Amino acid sequence: MAKLSPVEERLNAFRRQQRMQAGSLIITVFGDVVMPRGGSIWLGSLIQLLAPLDINERLIRTTVSRLADDQWLDSQAHGRRANYALTPAGLRRFEEASRHIYAAHAPLWDRRWRLILAVGEMDTRERDRVRKALFWQGFGMVSPGCYVHPSADLTAAFDALMVEGLADSLKKLMPMVAAESRFGPSATDNDMISRAWNLDGLARAYIAFCKQYQPILEFLRTNIRAATNGADALLLRILLIHDYRRLLLRDPELPAVLAPRDWPGQRARLLCRELYLRLLAPSEAYLDEAMQLADRSVPQALPMLSKRFQADDVLTESA
Repeated sequence: MAKLSPVEERLNAFRRQQRMQAGSLIITVFGDVVMPRGGSIWLGSLIQLLAPLDINERLIRTTVSRLADDQWLDSQAHGRRANYALTPAGLRRFEEASRHIYAAHAPLWDRRWRLILAVGEMDTRERDRVRKALFWQGFGMVSPGCYVHPSADLTAAFDALMVEGLADSLKKLMPMVAAESRFGPSATDNDMISRAWNLDGLARAYIAFCKQYQPILEFLRTNIRAATNGADALLLRILLIHDYRRLLLRDPELPAVLAPRDWPGQRARLLCRELYLRLLAPSEAYLDEAMQLADRSVPQALPMLSKRFQADDVLTESA
């Protein structure tokens, strides 16, 4: 039996999973594949694109219906067919995430900390929901009710809490921007960082990501023809961004002056960037043939796609 390539090994490893969060993967597909082609896809086309990953039609239909109930997706009927698109709230949330996922480098730091303070009474369940929602935006918790981030957009952070159904909690939270001041022997930035984030755990996750995808990149560097298989390129692109997104959304993206020495997050970013750009052309060529709207038309790629992982300080998805 011929040895499997690293690409085939990664795809097969995903297919062998005992448990898979279909909702999270489908959100990745909408953000990475559907958004830059107008934001809508026919449900049947989504099913066909994901079928090679052994995700069955029933699971996709059930998951899409649940995402619509949760205000992530909207359905648009066209006769007996339906397109699905991100809702305005879902779109805002993914646009903000995209600014980080597809950036060529970590955000620059203005040496000010973003704080969110809980100043109103919350029961245990509400506090836990706020904490988890901010955790997935990269905020660390310095002490109960005090969340910190080096560069987050506080307006976007509050918008994301609204998307999570926490609109009633906003009046109990106070956003602040704080500059460091020193008065003799006091706690340092590093003291706060070590308390707010589990960087050792995040570093291990980044190292595992690099260990998984580096052999794939090296294989594609030396096997140009392997990268032209559009179907596999699309599936690998989806899994790459899915895995990277899950890491990055809980990463505070500390500036170099604050990050631990030899921080693996930067290595993971560069790896993801090169691999993504190698997969982009063949996967997009495949989408030109395989992706459809309910009226059987093929949505065309928008200029935003060419901006991903380019060296702009700010990336937007509005082009």
